[in-house]
Amino acid sequence: MKLPEEGMLLRVFIGEADMCDGKPLYEQIVLKARELNLAGATVLRGVMGFGASSRLHTTKILRLSEDLPVVVEIVDSQERLELLLPFLDETVKDGMITMEKARVIKYRHNGKDLSEEDKPANE
Repeated sequence: MKLPEEGMLLRVFIGEADMCDGKPLYEQIVLKARELNLAGATVLRGVMGFGASSRLHTTKILRLSEDLPVVVEIVDSQERLELLLPFLDETVKDGMITMEKARVIKYRHNGKDLSEEDKPANE
């Protein structure tokens, strides 16, 4: 899959304990992104954070360490990312979703560059 140099970064901020159909929500988001053939997704687990409720979630407090912050990051074109938005609207009950411009420097698989459009042979 080719990825344009000017892409978009979609971030989904949720809790580790958030569920969807009996599975972790972050997992369902990644599987949906894969089903839609998006360029890729990464799940990051935070050690501390708070959201709209201002309730602090941290590894320092055992009781609250079971619902740590999770960020799912996905980079692709805006048009491709918008395919995921209805799913997120339906499944993200608590959290935040952001989208911002991202300059794609390299996107590679097995040494093959996937971040550039096909260039004429004389360039």
